[in-house]
Amino acid sequence: MDALPFLKMHGLGNDFVVVDAREKPLDLDTARVRAIADRHKGVGFDQMIVLETPPDPAADVFFRFLNSDGSEAGACGNGTRCVADLVMREKSRGDLRIQTIAGALAATRDKNGRVAVDMGPARLEWREIPLSHAVDTLHVPLASGPLADPVATSMGNPHATFFVSDIAAIDLAALGPGLEHHAIFPQRANIGVAQILDGATMRLRVWERGAGITLACGSGACAATVAAVRRGLLSARKARIIVDGSESADDALDIEWLANGHVLMAGPVALSFTGAWAR
Repeated sequence: MDALPFLKMHGLGNDFVVVDAREKPLDLDTARVRAIADRHKGVGFDQMIVLETPPDPAADVFFRFLNSDGSEAGACGNGTRCVADLVMREKSRGDLRIQTIAGALAATRDKNGRVAVDMGPARLEWREIPLSHAVDTLHVPLASGPLADPVATSMGNPHATFFVSDIAAIDLAALGPGLEHHAIFPQRANIGVAQILDGATMRLRVWERGAGITLACGSGACAATVAAVRRGLLSARKARIIVDGSESADDALDIEWLANGHVLMAGPVALSFTGAWAR
């Protein structure tokens, strides 16, 4: 088996292995993905991102997202920003058109060098998320321990956001697995726990479907902002999201839910190292 070149990138500690399949297909069965994801014997990642030639000629690149358990994710906000930065540098451009299995995305670089992605429209209807049956997505009848009454949102992948008064008191590692696999989520779900710090700032932790707790979750930050706006918890349709990977309030994700329903996300990206998987 040929060695597999890769890049290791992260957005606020949400880390990714990036591989390029634009010139030829790669041997990436579930066993190999899980081996690379192993943080002790492999490289370690929250998601693997595979670059492919886009089926749509209007797009610049196709991104495929694989979780650390080998399952495929429909969306990954921080991963999209990281690899958009990479491809924009490759093409010497400040904008990019991206195709994913969840739809088309647009990325741009701002004057400060941060990468912003239009994550597309937030989906709020129970069938779109999807949920197993008709419920009010603003108040989903779901509870586990101290968590109750989440807001359900799809950002190309399903999210449930619980609002709490003290995020430090929530044992997300214990509660996340059961909620991810709850019967109300036929495709499982990402579980977010959010604390409103003020009318423009939130603290967020996320148990990611197929990956577990991550230091940041871009689509989760988008879902939490949409949920907070719907609940009337913010002073405007935007928020600064402080995550586990933030080193300060300025080291965060900036999310805005536009009037047209699309969600914009901006934040820092970093290239950690390059390498080759030899097995």
